[in-house]
Amino acid sequence: MRRERANHTLQPTALINEAYIRLADASIDWESRAHFIQIAATAMRRILVDHARAHLAEVRGGNMQQVEWDEALGVPSARSPELIALDDALRRLEAVNARQAKVVELHYIGGLSFEEIGSVLAISPRTAKRDWAMARLWLFREISPASQSTENSAQ
Repeated sequence: MRRERANHTLQPTALINEAYIRLADASIDWESRAHFIQIAATAMRRILVDHARAHLAEVRGGNMQQVEWDEALGVPSARSPELIALDDALRRLEAVNARQAKVVELHYIGGLSFEEIGSVLAISPRTAKRDWAMARLWLFREISPASQSTENSAQ
């Protein structure tokens, strides 16, 4: 959330509250602090993507209704396509290298430092940094407009 603009409508508190509600409703046997952090980061990623997809559907005219709504739960349309593209690319990365995908999720979405990621994933901070660098390159290549236009022209 710290990478978002200052007046972003989805506040960190709303994100944390929604993640807490989802985690509290689930019957999970917590193995460790690391296990909790992994599950929480995944829950936050899903919440952000769900809000982005809902917002894009709303922008396209799906299920338009007049509803009183707290502005803290909205997601700006400018970031929605980027977030969905990142989520799709992360899913593809999970198939190629699950640990790199988890490092991205913990660092980018969970906000953990490389030292914390190393502790959570039982790897060294240096390995976490290396995975982050490799994953960023892979994701950039996957998300870049040039690769998407190549894929679209091939179809």
